[in-house]
Amino acid sequence: MSSPLMMSGGPVADAVFADLRPRIEKLIANGRPPGLATLLVGADDASARYVGMKHAKAAELGCHSVDVHLDVDATQTEVLDAIAALNADDTVDAVLFQYPAPPHIDFEAALLTLDPDKDVDGLHPVNMGRLALSMPGPVPCTPAGIEALLAHYEIPIAGREVCIMGRGATLGRPLALLLSQKRPTANAAVTVVHTGVKDWPKYTRRAEVVIAAAGVPGIVQPEHLTPGCVVVGGGVRYEGRKLLPDVDVACEAVAGAITPRVGGVGPTTIAMLFRNLVEIAERRLAPREYED
Repeated sequence: MSSPLMMSGGPVADAVFADLRPRIEKLIANGRPPGLATLLVGADDASARYVGMKHAKAAELGCHSVDVHLDVDATQTEVLDAIAALNADDTVDAVLFQYPAPPHIDFEAALLTLDPDKDVDGLHPVNMGRLALSMPGPVPCTPAGIEALLAHYEIPIAGREVCIMGRGATLGRPLALLLSQKRPTANAAVTVVHTGVKDWPKYTRRAEVVIAAAGVPGIVQPEHLTPGCVVVGGGVRYEGRKLLPDVDVACEAVAGAITPRVGGVGPTTIAMLFRNLVEIAERRLAPREYED
């Protein structure tokens, strides 16, 4: 079998940012740049690096950014107060509450206090409901990035059988909702399987597109796939700084198209976060103040 199409996320992200730059310039011309705030509790190295990347990208794009960093021993009340302040800050269009938080912080309870219209991750229950009902609102970034990646590489999705391995609230579940919606880049027959399904490979083997979203290193092996299928590795786990993807590298010998081990879905997730930011800023100014 010939080498598969390697679906790198970098070109997808570049195309998204090329679309966003003139929209950011227009927002600036209409009053002020889009404003992104991050809230980090504690000193998790991976989280700190992730937040730092967001601020660097915001500066590159000409966006306003606010970095709120609370000590690891911050109380729930201090976290809630920080979120309330960001909700009330008119220079902040969107807020990223970085996960994970220290164990003594009730992350879900704190997330519920975030203004859903400022939820840049699209994970607030209101926004998950909007997604389920196909209503406008911030869409979870990794699922949106996967849809954009498949569209960029002209992988047909409409009417095809897509199997998602994983049912998590940040990826598998919202991705199933997204890809089943009636749009040219979606409209698929979506099956969701997980480790609770006794014979889950039966479903992945019949699918034309397989998306791994389980967070279980190496769970998808070549024997779980039909030759020539499309494979997207969305789920990962880290061992220190080492990235452990759901899709075993040996799957490249079977797939017709596949994301690389590094640089696949990741860059598109970052791009979708900034697309959410810009769309939130545009909605806050629309319709009267934001006109051609």
